[in-house]
Amino acid sequence: MSRNIQLLVIDPQNDFCDLPTAWQPTDPTTGTRTAPRLPVAGAHADMQRLTAFIRTHAAQLDAITVTLDSHQRIDIAHPGFWQQADGGAVGPFTPITAAQVRAGAFAPRKPAHLPRTLAYLDALEARGRYTLMVWPVHCEIGSWGHGVHADVLAACGDWQLQRQRAVANVFKGTNPWTEHYSAIEAEVVDADDPSTALNTRLLDALNTADLLLIAGEASSHCVRATTEHIVQHLPRLQTRARPGHIVLLTDCMSPVGGFEAEHQTFLNAMRTQGVRLENSSQIRL
Repeated sequence: MSRNIQLLVIDPQNDFCDLPTAWQPTDPTTGTRTAPRLPVAGAHADMQRLTAFIRTHAAQLDAITVTLDSHQRIDIAHPGFWQQADGGAVGPFTPITAAQVRAGAFAPRKPAHLPRTLAYLDALEARGRYTLMVWPVHCEIGSWGHGVHADVLAACGDWQLQRQRAVANVFKGTNPWTEHYSAIEAEVVDADDPSTALNTRLLDALNTADLLLIAGEASSHCVRATTEHIVQHLPRLQTRARPGHIVLLTDCMSPVGGFEAEHQTFLNAMRTQGVRLENSSQIRL
């Protein structure tokens, strides 16, 4: 009996890739290059290795799922939402805690947003996974940066024609009131927005895999959060998949700069739980 082999590609988007200048388009309104907003060192090479893997193993891949980080310009994790005590701008890569907001060091630019902001920060910190990080505006819906790395997109397109089946796309992050690193569930679920809740449809689809391969960006954040949630929720399913059937293609992912320790902690924890760590050019399917 043939095995069901699936590939989950997490956020293989232009804004996360350290693309060479030649890969960056010209903005027709300004005439300047459109550079990636949140480039991860090594991500371009990661995506090229992933492309080679997809092309090499296309006939064996029964399903490809691609997640897409998808944000608005105004977002609780973007600079335009925040201001400092003196009204000054808040720069990217600024962590913000509930205590700092209560002390007046930071505040939402719109005063009416303060109660909901504090409720979110309290709920986020109670979970103990993350402190809110203000990121550069990235993966803005409809932008070039939101698009998939060109090589990966082409390889997925050819796979679709060869296998006569569509890539499954999963959008995450459209709600501006919660961070959504994981494709399985937002960091804090918005009760009024089903897109932030546990994605049982995705879990059920991944659960049909006898072998689940995971790649994407960034290993310190979205790959990490998604994989942790998959492993966490497998026991609730009528499962064929178990951690031993999950493989991280470690040469097809890289951490955000400054978060290398989180990357290594993630890999160590997954290995301890039975997830396999493999090189994309050496794995045998």
